Amino acid sequence: MLRRWLLLAALTVIFGLCGLLMLALVGATAGVTGTVLGAVLSIVVVGIVVPVFLWVDRFEAEPVGMLLFAFLWGACVATLGAAFLNDIGGYLLGAGDEGNSVVAVGVAPVVEECLKGLAPLLLLVFRRREIDGILDGMVYAGLAACGFAFVEDILYLANGYADAGEDGLVGTFVVRVLMSPFAHPMFTICTGIGIGIAATSRSALARWLAPLAGLVCAIILHSLWNAAAVVSAGGWLLVYVVVQVPLFLTFAALLVWARKREARLIGVELSPYADRGWLTYAEVAMLSSMPERRYARGWADTHGGKASKRQMHEFQDAASELAMLRARINRGQADQAAFDEERSLLDLITARRQQFLGTAIYRKFEVLGHL
Repeated sequence: MLRRWLLLAALTVIFGLCGLLMLALVGATAGVTGTVLGAVLSIVVVGIVVPVFLWVDRFEAEPVGMLLFAFLWGACVATLGAAFLNDIGGYLLGAGDEGNSVVAVGVAPVVEECLKGLAPLLLLVFRRREIDGILDGMVYAGLAACGFAFVEDILYLANGYADAGEDGLVGTFVVRVLMSPFAHPMFTICTGIGIGIAATSRSALARWLAPLAGLVCAIILHSLWNAAAVVSAGGWLLVYVVVQVPLFLTFAALLVWARKREARLIGVELSPYADRGWLTYAEVAMLSSMPERRYARGWADTHGGKASKRQMHEFQDAASELAMLRARINRGQADQAAFDEERSLLDLITARRQQFLGTAIYRKFEVLGHL
């Protein structure tokens, strides 16, 4: 417990200092008013992006502390590091006062993707048991990128206001916040996919190469995106429609695919427990479908109140954890602690499902359960 509190205190100090330093840098270049306006308007990015990744993470929700770590790493540590390293990289490449395009295309993608990608990588190293696959890597990488975008947008919005007043503020808000809130997450989830593969691969070579390949893809996408912005000064709308919109649609399709993949994985991993009588096939069908999970929680709430709904919620969460644990065991990543955890989850599932056995909630799923 003491070690946990010391770690929490250290992270609080690190994130706090980095965040304050970053805000001080923004304030020094754009003034207090611009910084405040930028911070207020940039919250829109958080309101758009974070719910999307929480939606993706619904089947097996990650610990709140780890999600917050990823976001704060991107918002505080990665942005501060990028503020200095981008300038250093531009200097080393000989970029002068007019060398913003050199930094945007050749320096920033490398620096920023490395810094953002450190968040899921650190979680893989120190909290490996919580990363169960590609979807988890995407969620942590996406939230780190969201934190980075939130603070970076404060900088751009504040500078827009400092340079051109309200017109500059509104123009920057439309282009950066409303038209491309998912830009940074689109790049960084490539690193997250690589980290997710590394977490689930039995091959030592894949565990090293997958995160590196994901990082390279993230850097390339980021560089292409910035290059498109640089060359589209006179035709930005065309580039937005031809390049940026298709990238976003691909990103959205990837998120939906990853969510459906996790649903299928839950069904596959829980089916053997139905074979042995721990669950019914109808329950497995319900647990591997988000619409059916919502129906089950709604039925429990209607027929048993909040306590019954909470029991169903706990049953579903425990079943998801059991499925991911069984996947790790099947990959050979098992020790006695894993088997002890499996038994504890089975006991919890048994206790939470008792009140629902033989009720209409399962008769609804009898056909689904035998697909």
